[in-house]
Amino acid sequence: LFPYTTLFRSRGVTLSLLGEVSASLEHLEQAIALYNPDRHRDRSLISGIACRSQEAHALWFLGQPDRALEKSNEALSLNQKLSRPLSLAQALAMGASVHQYVRDARTCKAQAEAAVALSTEHGFPFWEAIGTILRGWALAEMNDLEAGIVEMRRGLAALRATGAECLRPYYLALLAELHDQAGQAQEGLNLLCEAQAAVDRNGERWWQAEIYRLKGELVLKQRGVEGLPAESRSEAETFFRRALDTARSQRARSFELRATLSLARLWRGQGKGAEARSRLADIYGWFSEGFETADLQEARALLGEIS
Repeated sequence: LFPYTTLFRSRGVTLSLLGEVSASLEHLEQAIALYNPDRHRDRSLISGIACRSQEAHALWFLGQPDRALEKSNEALSLNQKLSRPLSLAQALAMGASVHQYVRDARTCKAQAEAAVALSTEHGFPFWEAIGTILRGWALAEMNDLEAGIVEMRRGLAALRATGAECLRPYYLALLAELHDQAGQAQEGLNLLCEAQAAVDRNGERWWQAEIYRLKGELVLKQRGVEGLPAESRSEAETFFRRALDTARSQRARSFELRATLSLARLWRGQGKGAEARSRLADIYGWFSEGFETADLQEARALLGEIS
C-alpha cells in the first residue's frame, strides 16, 4: 500500500500548494482510505497520518474550520501513539499552522514550541524552522510584537538555509501583517512584493488571495483611510476584488470571507453600508461551522455594527 498512499499524498500536497485544494482533498482522502491504523505499522501508516494533517489544511481553506481542527488533533493523537519523532514533529508543526489559520495564538505557540524542541533534539531543521516562524507569529499576537518579528525573521532565514522554497509566500504574508501592526506599512508592502515574486517563480498560489487582500489593507494604512486620495482607495478596492476573485476561483471560502470583510470595511467608510452588509451577510450565511473562530466572530461583529 505504501506506493499508493505516497502517490495520493504527493499529488494532494502538490495540488494544495498550487491552489487546487478541492482536487487536493480528493487525493488525500483516497490515501487515508487505503490504510487501517489497527493493521498497518509501517511507512504506509505514517504516510496516511501525514495526509490527515494535510487534510486539515484543505478543510480550513475550503471553509470548514471545525473539521480542520478535528483532523489536525486526530493526526497529532495518532502520531503520539507511534513514537516516531519525525512524524510527530511534522504533525506538531502542521497543527500549529492550522491554529494559526484560525488565529488561536496560544495553541499555535504551544504546538510550535513542541515542534521546535523535538526537531532540535533529533535534528529536523525544516520542521524546526517552521516551528520557529509560527512561534514568532504567536508571540506577536500575544502582545510581544517586536520579539515575534525577530523570531519570524530568524525562522525564515533558517528555512531558506534548508534550501526549501515552499511556503515562503504564506510566511512572508504573515510577517507583513506583523509589520503592519508595528506601523511599518511600507516594510509590509515590500514583504508582500517578495511573497508575490515567490508565487510567480514557483506557482505556489494557495496564499495568493491573502497577498492581494493584505496589499489592499497596507495601501489603506500608509496614510489612513480618511487621508487617502480617491485613487488610493480605488487601488485598495482593486486588490480586495482580486482577492475575492482568486478565492472564489479556488473555492477558498475562508479567504473569501477575509476579502469580503476588508471590502465591507472600506465600503462602510465610503457610505455604502447597505451594499457592504449585503455582501458580508452572503458569505457569512454560507458557513455552517466555525462560529467561534476569529474571522467569523469579526464578521458577525461587523454585521452588527453596520445594521
